[in-house]
Amino acid sequence: MSQKLSLGWLGVVALGVTLSAGAQEKPADFSTQVPLSISGEGPWYRLDLPMSVQLNARQTDLADVRVFNAAGEPQAYALAREPARASEKPVLTDVKWFPLYASADSTERAPSVKVRSSGDGTLVEVQPAGQLEAGEEVLRGWLLDASGIKAPLQQLILDWTSERDGFQRFTIEASDDLQHWQSWGEGQVARLTFADERVEQREVGLPGQSARYLRLLWNTAQSAPVLTSAQLESASGRSLPLPLVWSQPLGASSAKAGEYIWQLPTGLNVERIQVELDQANSLAPVTVSGRRESSLPWRPLGSGLLYRLTQNGQDVVQNELQLAGQTVQQLKLVVDERGGGLGAQAPTLKFAVRSTLLVFLARGEGPYTLALGSATAKAANLPLSTLIPDYSAQKLAALGKASVDAGVVVAPTSTVTTAATAATDWKKFGLWAVLLLSVVFLAAMAFSLLRKPPANS
Repeated sequence: MSQKLSLGWLGVVALGVTLSAGAQEKPADFSTQVPLSISGEGPWYRLDLPMSVQLNARQTDLADVRVFNAAGEPQAYALAREPARASEKPVLTDVKWFPLYASADSTERAPSVKVRSSGDGTLVEVQPAGQLEAGEEVLRGWLLDASGIKAPLQQLILDWTSERDGFQRFTIEASDDLQHWQSWGEGQVARLTFADERVEQREVGLPGQSARYLRLLWNTAQSAPVLTSAQLESASGRSLPLPLVWSQPLGASSAKAGEYIWQLPTGLNVERIQVELDQANSLAPVTVSGRRESSLPWRPLGSGLLYRLTQNGQDVVQNELQLAGQTVQQLKLVVDERGGGLGAQAPTLKFAVRSTLLVFLARGEGPYTLALGSATAKAANLPLSTLIPDYSAQKLAALGKASVDAGVVVAPTSTVTTAATAATDWKKFGLWAVLLLSVVFLAAMAFSLLRKPPANS
């Protein structure tokens, strides 16, 4: 009897082993496999997931992302993703501003100034370096004191007075010592009268970096406007945000004039959109809404002014809008058509989300493969602090790098999915066969034991 019981336990153990083997994930279980190239020192490697690859995921939270070695063994990995802006708490701070004067005939790009500050770096006074004749000074720009903000700067919000409406274009520079300046690109704000209404564009996006001081310079023959308010929006997070990654252009559908809808490949935390303005001299106030599913109501995400105008032989373009960062799969743009709309053709749209960083621990032989695309896979990523002992931002930056091989064609979802599904079906049939055989075996053993006459005492 003990021998038959041992055989029974062996059957159960074999069944368990078979079930465990069948449950182990393989690259064929995922609809997309992309080869990876690695460089630098391992065994940890970091990969910035390209938008084109990321959109092949079947789950919004990227629970179906895996990395496999050459033997098809899964690798331990972690994901670093930026949360939606709606869940963050940006801080809006009023900052001091100081005029930058120069003489009308000065050839200096930036006015020379004398600065007096307090012990903590707060600006107290800003004066021209040289003596300016009365009536000869021209206001070239403004110096903003951001020394009290200890977080990355996300957005600049201005208010101003001017003799006439129009556009204000200026360069933005950042510094921590008032001696060395780094370019942060160009800014553009506008105040226009549109169909008896005042339309304003007061916000300027910043690169999400920290700085103690900002310098705004007007490079036109006109003097800078007089500022009445200057605010800086800063991130509340303890680390620098991941960069934005942009999608390819998407075509729109239009059910009625001035209303356009775009279908995203999956639910995404969209932070910015860019609307293609094909026709010159287009100007239109717009509102943007979004939703997760077509059965849900639209939710407002943002509004602004889109334009493409010709000034002094150059196009002045504002075609980007910052959104609330909520998870959406459909976007709707409603255009105020009193300005002529955006033309007869439905515009294309690009959207931007925060990039996703994947870090994996290389085990076994390469080459390594990134796999994604499964509706049933469970999340298997670890926290970065668990994956990397003594984790720090400096250590993360020094890791080896992985990249998607250039020119690699992602496997068609239909073909791979069919193969994976077929493999899964055969796997299920095999498991059920083993299970039934084990049950038959155990039943036969029990029946044999019942039929055996008891031993005589």
